[in-house]
Order: sequence, then C-alpha cells, then structure tokens
Amino acid sequence: RMHRALGVRDVVLFNIAAIVGLRWLSVAAQIGPSSITLWCVALLIFFIPLASAASELSSRMPGEGGMYVWAKAAFGEMHGFICGWSFWAANVVFFPSLLLFLAGVSVYIAGDRWLSLASSAVYNAIYCLVALWAVTLLNIIGVQRAKWLQNFGAIATWLIAAIIVASAGWAWHSFGAATKITWGNVVPDFGSVKTLSLVAIIAFAFDGFELAPVLAGEIKDPARTMPRAIVLSGAAIAAIYIFGTLGLLIALPSGKIDIIAGIPQALAAMGDRVGLPMFGAIMAVLLTVAQLGGLSAWVMGTARLPFVIGVDRYFPSALSRLHPRYQTPHIALLAQATIVTLILWAALSNSTIHETYLILVDMTVILTFVPLLYIFAALPVLRRSAAGDDVGVVLVPGGMVGCWVAAILGFATTLLGIAFAMIPPENSSNALLFFLKVFGGCVLLIGIGLAFYWRGRRMQGTQAT
Repeated sequence: RMHRALGVRDVVLFNIAAIVGLRWLSVAAQIGPSSITLWCVALLIFFIPLASAASELSSRMPGEGGMYVWAKAAFGEMHGFICGWSFWAANVVFFPSLLLFLAGVSVYIAGDRWLSLASSAVYNAIYCLVALWAVTLLNIIGVQRAKWLQNFGAIATWLIAAIIVASAGWAWHSFGAATKITWGNVVPDFGSVKTLSLVAIIAFAFDGFELAPVLAGEIKDPARTMPRAIVLSGAAIAAIYIFGTLGLLIALPSGKIDIIAGIPQALAAMGDRVGLPMFGAIMAVLLTVAQLGGLSAWVMGTARLPFVIGVDRYFPSALSRLHPRYQTPHIALLAQATIVTLILWAALSNSTIHETYLILVDMTVILTFVPLLYIFAALPVLRRSAAGDDVGVVLVPGGMVGCWVAAILGFATTLLGIAFAMIPPENSSNALLFFLKVFGGCVLLIGIGLAFYWRGRRMQGTQAT
C-alpha cells in the first residue's frame, strides 16, 4: 500500500514543475513575436482539451497508473499496455536531453568562468549521472520527501518567470524593447507548413497533464484533488509561457537567443542593462533548481508505469515490489535509472552512436504523443460507457458535444505533431532514410513492448491452467 502524501498544493506545484520547461521559452522566443500568437493557438487546440480530458478521466477513474488504466478500460488490456509502454519508453529516451540541458544551464552559475565546461563530455557525464541518481534515490526514500524538490522547483520556475517579466518591463520602460513587436510580426502565416510545424512544437511544450494522474495512488482524494489542481496549475503554466516568452523578446533580439542558454543570456543582459552584473548568476541558480524539480517530477511519475504494468504481470514481477520501509516502487526506479544511464552513455559517446541517439530523440516525440491519442480517444468512449453515471466526475463542459469537441481538437493536434515529427530536418542528406529510421524505430520499440505483453499473457495463461 502506497502513502497518500500529495495534496492540492503539491499537485499544483508538481504540474508546474513537470510541464513548464523553461527551455521552451528560448525555443519560442527564437521564432520571434509571432510565437505569442502560437502559444495562444496551442492553448486553445491542445492545452485546454488535454486539461479537460485529464480532469474528467482522473475524476472518473482515479487509479494508480492514470493513462494506462484509462486506455485499458476503454479499449482493452493490449491497448492499455501500448499506452503505458509508449509513454515510459519515450521519457526514458528523453531524460538524457533534459539532463544535458540542466548541465548546460548550471555552468552559468559562475558567470563566464565555467562556460568552457559546457562542451566537456566529462563534465556533462559526471553532472548528469550525479543528478539522475541523486533524484532517483530521493524518490526511493518517499514521495513525502521527494515532493519538496518538485515544490521548490515549481516555486523557482514561478520566480524566474516573474523576474523575467518584471525586469523586461523595467528594461522596456528605460531602454526600449530589444525585439521590435508590431501587429504585423505578431500574426503568423498560417498558410505555411513551417507555421503548422511550429504549432506542433509549441503544443508539445504544453504536454504533461497526464503525468500526475499516474500517481493517483499517492494523492489524497485524487478524484477531487486532480481536477482542482489542473485548473490552478493550468492558469499558471499558460501565464509563464506567454509572458515569459514576451519577456525574453524584450530582453534580447530574437536572432541572438540560444536554445540552451537563452534564459541565462536574457537574464544576464537584463542585469547588465540595469547595473546588476550578478543578476544572471543568481537566476542561473534558480533555473537549476527549477530544472531539478522538473526532472524529479518526471522520474517519479514515469517509474510508476513499469510498476503498475508489473502488478498486472506484463513486466517482471520484481518491478511491482514496494520498498518495505518507504513504500515506493524502488526496483522500478532503479531499473529506470540504469537504462537512462546507458542511453546517456550513448548520447555522449562516439559520433555513430550519437547519431543513433538523435534518431531516438526524434522518436520520443512520436512515442510521447501515442498515449495522448489514447487519452483523447478514451474520453468520449468512457463518457458513453458510463451511461450517465457521472456522480463526482468533473465533466468536460457542453455535454457530449463539448466532450467530442475536446477529444477531436486534442486528437487532431496530436496527429499533427506526430506527422511533423516524421519530417526530416532541412540538413538531412537522405529524407527517406530518416523517415524509415524514425518510423521503423517507433514500430520496433512498440514491438519490443508487445513482446513483453504477449510473454505476460502466456505466463498468466499457464498459471491459470
């Protein structure tokens, strides 16, 4: 039995820490002023539908495993497994890029003195491994302890966003905006393929409301807590992304914003303009805390999927064990950290393995969106199968029409993201080979998961006879 240690405040801060990737502010700011409009579009066609679906489904079926439980109830055992496996596999491959971003940001704590470390494979390897295993061990000793890292991470995220906006407003008033913002450059060209691709990228930044429901067995009164937390955190997340991007554009010209170092760059530039040279270093400390909180949230939530799949006996039964003292899925957490360590080694190894890793990163977008397809498809199916028995359920507004609108909007946007993830980059020498590697790799990973599933089915059949 797991400890129910997370209340509304904890889940709100958990969502902020998990969903807000401050690196996305740099990605959006590189696009220019039109990114503000793209944030608003993604908010309407993806973020709100996902928040609505997560609220209804988590209050309807508040069980440990979240999306795995929903997909299984709507479409059967195999589809539940594919949903949970895809989400877990995507995040395990994605963790190294999150760790490398964290390592790249942390060098700004010492100003210019540590910047040379950013290109050092030794530094990146040591930093990433220490961060990964420290967060993993913290999660093993209990949610009631690990939650404080997420909480501090979310608070640091809020502080950074507030400081960016306040400093940008001061700099704009005193010196003017570094990026010219007009009605003309705020409106994107929605007729171009590039704009549609950017919408998919921006929508991906809003992904994450499906994570907290995976921890339903460790949340106090999850059927009531999660919908309330989704509303509160959703408003905060949207504000951080939109106003944070606007602040970066005011601080720096969009063409000079770096994807990894964009936020430290902007904060350092603001500090120089207002006469506070240590401003950037202080913010780098906050940014490091924010990213560590996000890492802890994803490590915690993602490890629950192999745990619940192990409970259903589709994974080795060892993964379903709880620590005798801390009541956490310690075997699942340790196995997950070991696999991430191996993938991280591949990311920092020779060029051939590094190219393979880049293909895996492209695959993570697709594998992350597969569970979302299941979530949006399950929403009207489970609403209909309930036959009006909706007592205590936080329904998507608008009856079945509103339910279908949210499901179709979210499903279509997710499909758009999958389609653009398969488009080769502009510098690709062989577009067909890239597509085959990404698509074939996703099919291969799902096939590996199905091998576990059918093995589990056979073992259950054998035990039954």
